[in-house]
Parts: sequence; C-alpha cells; structure tokens
Amino acid sequence: MTKKVKRPRGKAQLLEGKCISCGGRCESSCPVACITMSDAGEPQINTAKCIGCKKCVKACPGEALEIFFTPEELAILKELGADTTVVEPTPEEKAIAERNAQYKNVWVLVEQTEGIVAEVSWELLGEGRKLANKRGSEVCALIIGAGVRNICADAFHYGADKCYLIDNPVFKEYRTEPYFRACCDMIHKHKPEIVLMGATGLGRDLAGAVATELQTGLTADCTELDIDPKGNLMQTRPAFGGNIMATIMCDKFRPQMSTVRPKVMQLAPISENPKSEIIEETVDIPATSIMTKVLEIIREKKGSSDIDISSTEFIVAGGRGMMSKENFSILNELADELGAVVAGSRMAVDAGWVSHTRQVGQTGKTVRPVVYIAVGISGAIQHMVGMQDSDMIIAVNKDKDAPIFEVANYGIVGDLFEVVPAMTKKIREAKASAQH
Repeated sequence: MTKKVKRPRGKAQLLEGKCISCGGRCESSCPVACITMSDAGEPQINTAKCIGCKKCVKACPGEALEIFFTPEELAILKELGADTTVVEPTPEEKAIAERNAQYKNVWVLVEQTEGIVAEVSWELLGEGRKLANKRGSEVCALIIGAGVRNICADAFHYGADKCYLIDNPVFKEYRTEPYFRACCDMIHKHKPEIVLMGATGLGRDLAGAVATELQTGLTADCTELDIDPKGNLMQTRPAFGGNIMATIMCDKFRPQMSTVRPKVMQLAPISENPKSEIIEETVDIPATSIMTKVLEIIREKKGSSDIDISSTEFIVAGGRGMMSKENFSILNELADELGAVVAGSRMAVDAGWVSHTRQVGQTGKTVRPVVYIAVGISGAIQHMVGMQDSDMIIAVNKDKDAPIFEVANYGIVGDLFEVVPAMTKKIREAKASAQH
C-alpha cells in the first residue's frame, strides 16, 4: 500500500521592512493566537503554534506576511504539483472586491465660507491628484454653496479634472443637514472611491455625519495618505496619544474617507489643467424642511493674539523650559527682530503662558513655516507632528538627548536664557551693520 503524503501548510513569517503598523489585523485574524504585537506595532509569530492557515496573510493590508516552506516541504509540494504562491480568495472576499470595483475616482470637498475657499481644500486637491494618478482615475472637486461657480476655475488650476457643482441659495451658510444630504446624494449617485475633507470645524462636523450615513470608515486628522499594493487607501495618523503613527485601512467598505489638517499636505502649484468639466447637480432640499435657521452671523474681533500661525513664515515657539509666562518676553524680543510670531507647545498653552490660538501640535495647529525656532521644547511626538515639515528647524535645549534634535536642522545645546538673548543681540548687530 502506498503511503499518502500529507500536504505541507508552511509557517507564516514577516517580510522585513514591509509592516505598516496597521493596528494588529494579523493578530486578530489568527485562530490559534500565535501572533502578538511588539512595542513597534510589528507581529511576533510563534512558529511552533502556527498552522499555516494563511488568514494573517490575507488580512495584512501591506502584504508584509508570507507563508514560508522549508526545502523539504517545497520538495513535497513540487512532487504533489501544488502552487505555493496563490492564495485563493473566499466567497466573501470576492463579493467585497466586486462591490468595491463599482467605486472610482478621488473626491475632494472644496470648503468655502462666503465664497472664500479654505486653503486646505487646495492642499487636498494636490494630494488627491497623487492618489488618483496611482489608481489610474480622476480627481474631482465637490463644490457646494450659493453663487460659487467661480470657484470651479480655481479648482481646475489646483488639479481637479471635474467639478461637481451644487449651487443653491439653501447652501449659502453652512448647516450640517443640507450639506450632509447633498454629500450623501452625490456619493450614492457617482460612487467615488476616496473622499477627502479638511479637518476644520466644518469638515470634522460634516465628515462624521456622512460616514455614519454611508456606513463606511472615516480616519480623522491624517498626516499622510498613500495607496497600498491592493489599491486601498493607506491613512496614517498619530495614535495612542501620539506615541505611535498608525496606518489605518478601510478595505471592506467604500468610499474610503479621510480628514486632513491644514498645512499637513504640500500646496500644489497652480497649473493649467486641460480637463475642465463642470457637472451641475441639483439636490431637492426645500428650505422649509431644514430644522436649523441662521438668524445672524456674529464675528469675533480679532486681536494681535489671534494671528493665524498656520500661515506665517517665521515662528519662535516656547515650551516647558521657558518656566513662566514672563520669560516669554525674551522670545518676543527675538521674534520682533525676525518679524516672526511667537507660539507655544501644549504645555505652555495649558499653563496659560501662550494663547490657545498659537498652540503648535497634534491638538493645536499644524505649521509649515520657512523657519521654526523651538526653544525649551523637548520634542514630544504630539508637538513634532505639527511642525516637522518646516523648511528649517532650529532647536535650543539644555538636554542634548531631547527628541527635538532628531528633526532639527540646527541644534543648540545650552541654557536658553543665555542662548536666546545672544541670538537676538547678534541679529540686531547684523541688521545695524547692514544699514551702514
């Protein structure tokens, strides 16, 4: 009697450098609990327990796992004529793929207030252009408002292939209900694959409502967007209080939705786009059906402390090392000489040393100035995600091991109460010399 040869199943293993720290999908999919996650968010596989079921391989959005066979096992598989590379999709996976295939194109909500467009919308069109190129699709602008047709021309300059325009008096002022209904109707009708909104007050309010109605995923405050090998949107954002950067995927539902904070993405250069199709849409929303009414818009009077730091080119920021509010006077003197704006870390804001409108970081504002001077700021990741894309970073800290030096172009290790006045003095002398 011929002994039947058992087909080897192999063991799962991690491919070096390919894990995207998605949050442990492989761990949750393993039926025998042989996968645990390291502090870095990478899977640790107990091969003694692994049964080679391939569930973790299928679950991995970054294609970072594979089934490994020993030479002896490969010889057996060759003898049996088995394919060691193909992982057949399940009926559920086939159904998901067929449904997702109906969705195409990248949409960006162009946020506007009284006809003035939020700059983050143009930043997202530039990023959307990159994503659309990778998917072989188009990037489309969704413009909602009253008397806003002129915005379409700017949208084309910033990279849009099409503009879906909803121009109706009912959208003159932003209210959640009409905007929500308009967005959902357009998404149901045209089926975009990706929808991007700014992480502004309006965007955060609207995106959550839309995602809930569409029963799809939403990743807020993203700092990076990309496309994975399977065509899914990779949405990177700080997680666990900013201690790690997590890449979040929405591979089973469409559209994939993200909000992105202003100044995180690079503003795309203005160019002529030969594709300039305006598609005028109508949404039947009677004004009488909307429960909220805008009676009056009351604007706050802006003071000098309310300068928008996200649009300034020179920033001098102070942190815990400043010790007190009074000590910020030395930063004010330096900022005056540079024509800069004084900002602060969360700790400085919480202590009342700096206005909350000038907070830089994950819970403050994201900035991208020409020069960012960080004084007495250790460099917690929550702060660095808000300023690490500055053109030049100069750090002053007495701790030579402070994390801020990892992202700084120039670092000064020393007592800030000696270094900053010395910097101010040198700048004054250089300016005086240039005048003579």
